[in-house]
Amino acid sequence: MKLLLDICTFLWIALEPDRLSDRSQDLFTDADNEVHLSLVSAWEITVKHATRRLELKVPPQDFVPRYRENHGIASMPLDEASLLHLARLPNHHRDPFDRMLVCQAISAGATILTPDPAIHRYPVNYAW
Repeated sequence: MKLLLDICTFLWIALEPDRLSDRSQDLFTDADNEVHLSLVSAWEITVKHATRRLELKVPPQDFVPRYRENHGIASMPLDEASLLHLARLPNHHRDPFDRMLVCQAISAGATILTPDPAIHRYPVNYAW
């Protein structure tokens, strides 16, 4: 299974693993699953840190690659097909980062690993 981590899921894996559900922990640690962090999430972490809405002990340019690599998480680039899918996405959610993750998951055939109920309203595979 191809998994795409929501930002909160990535942050919890990195900093607060006890906040993960049992199922999400099982999916994340299953060696048969491909786990990805979107460049969109790296962008969101950078923006939130710059606007002081996310406190990190190290700058995002160190934090993201360090924790991604330490946990065997691949980077998922933003591609044109995902970006253009945004025009067809229902407007259930105002968060542009989450909407883009949904588009990427749909385009890549990935399951979003997230507890966010707003994402659950989209026609996308999700797990928690």
